[in-house]
Amino acid sequence: MPGYTAPSFDGVFFPMVQLDKMADDEQNVAEVLEEQTSDSASPSESYTVEVLQIIKEAQQQHGLRHGDHQRYRSYCTRRLRRIRKSIKFVQGHRNKFQSKKVSEENMTDCRFLHIPLFSAERAWSYAMQLKQEANTEPRKKFHLNRRLRKAVKCTEELEALCSSVKCDARSKLEAQAYCAWMKGSLHFESEEWQKAIELFSTAKTIYEKLAGALDDEQQVLYRQRVEEISPNIRYCAYNIGDESAINDLVQMRLKSGAAGDLSSNLDTLIQQTREKQAATLSEVTWRGRTVGVKQEQVRLFLLNVQESEDEISKAADTESKVSIYDSLLMECRDALQALRDEIRNDPKQKTQKADGKVSTLEYLHSYITYIKLTKTIERNTLMADTLKDNLQSGEVQDGKKITKPQDLIRMYDIIIQNLTDIPQLPGLEDDDVLKEDIDNQIIVHKAFRCYYVAQSFYIAKKWVETSALYERVLFYGDQAVNQMKMSSGKTSNKELSKKLEELIKLVKGLKYSVHASAILDTDDTTTRVSQLTIENNKPLVDRLEEYREDPGLVNQHPNLVTFPPDFQPVPCKPLFFDIALNHIEFPSLEDKLEQKKAAPGGGITGFVKGWLWGGKK
Repeated sequence: MPGYTAPSFDGVFFPMVQLDKMADDEQNVAEVLEEQTSDSASPSESYTVEVLQIIKEAQQQHGLRHGDHQRYRSYCTRRLRRIRKSIKFVQGHRNKFQSKKVSEENMTDCRFLHIPLFSAERAWSYAMQLKQEANTEPRKKFHLNRRLRKAVKCTEELEALCSSVKCDARSKLEAQAYCAWMKGSLHFESEEWQKAIELFSTAKTIYEKLAGALDDEQQVLYRQRVEEISPNIRYCAYNIGDESAINDLVQMRLKSGAAGDLSSNLDTLIQQTREKQAATLSEVTWRGRTVGVKQEQVRLFLLNVQESEDEISKAADTESKVSIYDSLLMECRDALQALRDEIRNDPKQKTQKADGKVSTLEYLHSYITYIKLTKTIERNTLMADTLKDNLQSGEVQDGKKITKPQDLIRMYDIIIQNLTDIPQLPGLEDDDVLKEDIDNQIIVHKAFRCYYVAQSFYIAKKWVETSALYERVLFYGDQAVNQMKMSSGKTSNKELSKKLEELIKLVKGLKYSVHASAILDTDDTTTRVSQLTIENNKPLVDRLEEYREDPGLVNQHPNLVTFPPDFQPVPCKPLFFDIALNHIEFPSLEDKLEQKKAAPGGGITGFVKGWLWGGKK
């Protein structure tokens, strides 16, 4: 159109900018100014495109820090429009569209390479958005694959442009690694494991070489990219036939911590692997009874329980072990909810309850609840051991809070309550061996709880209470030892017995220490009382005849008089009672009263009126 002038940035040509979130405005304006004011590179200059750094900065600033792929996709669309306008490479105007492809001949600026880069990012972010929505709408998986193929096509264009003589070696390697990673993602979603593992391995190798060639500040980003690719490689290896890959995935999950994109990806991969393994788990045997497992969620949980023991034994620190227990208890809660829903909807449960029998679902529910209670006890025991170390050190280590005996008391209360709930589960009423073992464990943990209650009194220097509680600890300890000797079952915990023996030995020594501390504390109190001096705090007005040097009389608040003054007793006013008045007879005055005749016609009314109000005189 001749004489046509492009509208301004805030005009009708960019309606999406006005509707975007306020969090992106400042960054968008800065990028527009940078793109519009940057000088075009000379034809002889080599272009450098730091692909990984560009996309990571854009992702962190525009939504992917919180997993918002739709926001990032909108940002890529606006970024492409701004780039095309700044380099005057727009595709027509509002009334007509004319496609323009970037080629080596028309590439006169480094920003031309950003067009296929952000086109690929836009298609990839749309695919990841569809992946989240495909959990409830399976048909969107086809659209997801189409978007990934579009992203692969754009990355191939970027790799072809970077292969020209206008780009340096780093740009070529970055483009190759990015293209290999995008193709690997497409084959990964299509479950083409062999092709995916080859492409992921190629991308990983290139990023490792780039990390080794750069300085320490820049190589952190590439090392992080390598860690993100490694779980996908091991998962592809597992699907190809490498059974040891699942162990590598678990170890990666333990090292990655409890947060971050890497840990969430590992959780997803491990979950997908366990779903395949759970298909073979059809029944479980517990306390001599075998029950079938039909619920998929319960199968996954039971499989996770079997693997969690190895994971805990291989975990490096306490935080990793606690994280494994927490995730296991979360899955246990979901499995129990699934069983409760099925029991509620099963019409056979009413008949079986009337017969007094425990059904298969109820027994399976008791088994899952038993696992929940035992794992909670193991988790709290692990945390109690960690708290004991901080309690013995008595110092703040690595910013951790100093442990108090009250913290351990609360921990053992929870353990005792969980142990008490186990024998009450349906189906375990006649299991005497389990009850005997649980009762013994309760006594042992009561001894530990009583010991830390005594420690709290010891800190408060309440020697009588501390000594009595130490005696109670020894009582529980002897009772537990006797029950272990007489126990007919073979379920005794050797580690728990060893801890109990150490506790008894420790308390026997502390008992005499408390007795000595009580005696020393009594002597100190007597000495301090004997050294006390009684000061005379009488005001000056009460000791005028007594000479004493009192420096308090020359300060700003001398003790001269008692203020407010004390109350003093005063005699009260006497009260007189006339008790003779009731025995006095007054003389009659009738003869002194003047007798007047009543007026004629007045009658008795006039007489009363005259007597009450007086008559006319």
